[in-house]
Amino acid sequence: MRSIWNGAISFGLVSIPIKLVNATESHSISFRQIHLEDGGRIRYRKFCELEEKEVASAEIGKGYEAADGAIIPITEEDLASLPIPTARTIEIVAFVPGDRIDPLQMDAAYYLSANGVPAAKPYTLLREALKRNKKVAIAKFALRGRERLGMLRVVDDVIAMHGLLWPDEVRAPEEAAPETEVTVREAELDLADALMDTLGEVDMESLHDDYRSAVEEMIEAKASGEGVVQAPAAPEGGGKVIDLMAALKSSVKAAKEARGDAAAPEREAEVSPVTPLKSRTAPKEVGGKKSTSTKAKPAASGSGTARKTTAKKSAASSRTTAGEKASTSRAGTSKASTAKAGASKASGSKASASKATAKKATAKKTPAKKAASRRRAS
Repeated sequence: MRSIWNGAISFGLVSIPIKLVNATESHSISFRQIHLEDGGRIRYRKFCELEEKEVASAEIGKGYEAADGAIIPITEEDLASLPIPTARTIEIVAFVPGDRIDPLQMDAAYYLSANGVPAAKPYTLLREALKRNKKVAIAKFALRGRERLGMLRVVDDVIAMHGLLWPDEVRAPEEAAPETEVTVREAELDLADALMDTLGEVDMESLHDDYRSAVEEMIEAKASGEGVVQAPAAPEGGGKVIDLMAALKSSVKAAKEARGDAAAPEREAEVSPVTPLKSRTAPKEVGGKKSTSTKAKPAASGSGTARKTTAKKSAASSRTTAGEKASTSRAGTSKASTAKAGASKASGSKASASKATAKKATAKKTPAKKAASRRRAS
């Protein structure tokens, strides 16, 4: 790894000579701009507006454009002479717990390599002190023309440094939050938790850039004159309102199947807090007969005898039904059950006779009332 900056780590009176190297590298595939008509390269040339000619890189310097449009030249000597203590030093200003650092502030990552044999002892001392205290170091350093903020932490046996954005460079998140108030139900949270548990953890080493692999295969196919395989069209689903509960349930089921969980269907009921209601069925009629008490009320209006008759009939019907059930379930096993059934039938016959008597009494009273009404009218 090639060093991009040489300097020293400074904390208190301890100074550690180090070299700064990039801890990351980009594997993105870069493209060139070409002229579509003939495939010629398109290049950006450095052009001077005053002389209207192209200039070499050695003739190009830095300048600051003022508010009135005037350009103020700035040389490398001007920048080097600035009274900045971090010009060649990573100055540690504090040691704090790692969870105090907001990941939004993290920028590029670097490895700090001990520069020379004398730097090995103080380098190891700082590394082991960070390990034992489980803290990170906050430092200030200057790189590429500006002072920066950094965080030093231990990665295996190496001290790594993450460039940090200054606190005022991180935008407030309020404007990105949803504008409408939304209530999330416990059932939805339970399903989301189940989905998270089902997906589980992942080995970071197993993740790779599928898009870059596809681009490399396409380039190789075109270079060899082979046809490019068209990828299947992505299903349309963006912007549509979905049933969140159904989507969560389907996601949990799909995640379990993807992980080869054979018992997933059996445990799905435990995951889902939503229990479907059982269909309601109409109550069965007792003994296949409907109650006649509600129908007897209009006929018994104004007649105490009819009410008593109806009550007797209902009681008799109930006893008849009970007797029939008992005789059916215990047929051939007890003579007493047969006797009770016979008594119940006799009671039913008496109730029918009482009903007929009540009807006759009602019929006799009705013509008498009509005759009395005609005599009063005359």
